[in-house]
Formats: sequence, structure tokens, C-alpha cells
Amino acid sequence: MQKFFTIIGGMGTMATESYLHQLNLRTPAHADQEYLNYILVNHATVPDRTTYILDHTQESPLPSLLEDIRQQSLLKPEFFTLPCNTAHYFFDELQAATDVPILHMPRETVKEIQRKYPTAKRIGITGTRGTIADKIYEDELNRAGLTPVLPTAAIENQTMELIYDDIKENNTVDAQLFHGIVRQMVEDQHADVVILGCTELSLANEREPETTYPVADGQSILVDRTLEKALALQKK
Repeated sequence: MQKFFTIIGGMGTMATESYLHQLNLRTPAHADQEYLNYILVNHATVPDRTTYILDHTQESPLPSLLEDIRQQSLLKPEFFTLPCNTAHYFFDELQAATDVPILHMPRETVKEIQRKYPTAKRIGITGTRGTIADKIYEDELNRAGLTPVLPTAAIENQTMELIYDDIKENNTVDAQLFHGIVRQMVEDQHADVVILGCTELSLANEREPETTYPVADGQSILVDRTLEKALALQKK
């Protein structure tokens, strides 16, 4: 296969399925041959990223992710995508293991916020405790001269409930809980825009779209950047 990219997914599987669904849905194809060439690595058994980030005595996801990157690099994809926000904690180590570029979802999300919401200054961050703790979005926002707005402990607990108890465990989305999280970030935390910094939150937004408050959906933005790069490959 020529002119393809590789998706390192499975973190979690339903969120990766949402990424693929949106990617295929947005592809301007009218025949089988007009869709994108890609390989999906649905590595569902990668150890939990948040568990390790919060407690380094737990099993690290890095060896599994490095194995995927090195194996796939032998096939010479044009680029990698990593539809898991928390896994970007390991981005530098993963990129150092290959000459193939890896799209950086948090970085692309912050760029999109600057483009789409040029007057926004206070940017809310939602995600797993690991994403909040590893500061992958906080650091990118600071570098861009924007003000990160972190969730309260109560909002963080609600977010973990939605991600782990509802979506990962039962594949359900509590719409009231999801929209309540975004509302609190805007109304109580005074965020101008709220980053959906977990692919499970992106899945929630796909099934129960947030239409009242401005959000920056990290996985949805990754879909758009993936599509741009892949369609450019088709034209070469």
C-alpha cells in the first residue's frame, strides 16, 4: 500500500471508533477508491495512561507504544496519528523513536483555538486526571500566550465519572453530565472556550453535541488535520 498513514489507537477502542467514523464521514469520497489509505493499530491492551501518570509504580504504557511505533515505522507510513490525549505525555519519546512525523493533537487543538476564536484568552481544559496532571494542554496554552483554566476537584470528579464509569465501562453517554461539565467550565470557571481534552469526551460530543457553549474538540480537530495531510498525499 502506498501513500498511507498509521493510527495508533485503542485508547480506548470506542473513542478510536469515533475518530475513524468522523474521518471516513468527512472524507470527500464518492467511490471506494476515493477513501483514505491507513492502517489502524487498535492496541486495546496498552496500560492505562492516567493510572501510570498519577502513580509511576504502575505499569507504563510507553513500552507498548514504542513497540507500535517501531513496528509500524518498518512499513514506512507517511505520518502517524495518536488519538489519545493522555498518551501525548510520551510524545517526545515516541517521536524520537521514528523519523515518521506524529501529529500532535494538543498542539493542533491550541492552533485551532487561536484561528477560530482569536479573541479568546481564558481556555478551559477538561480531560482525565492524567491529562490535567501532565499539563499537556496547560503547557501548550502557556506557550501560545493563553490562560489555562483548570477544572475544580468537583468538575474533575464528574469528568472521570463520565469518561470511565459511563463511556469506558458501559459505552453510554450521560448527556446531562457532559453538558453540565462544559457549562460549569464556562459559567463558573469563566472559560471563553473549553477544550475537550479526552477522546471519550469527543465521543460524548459526537453522540450528544455541545451547541450552547464554545468547545475545542481535540479529536475532531485531529480528524481535520489528518484529513488535510492524507488528501494532500493523494494528490502527489
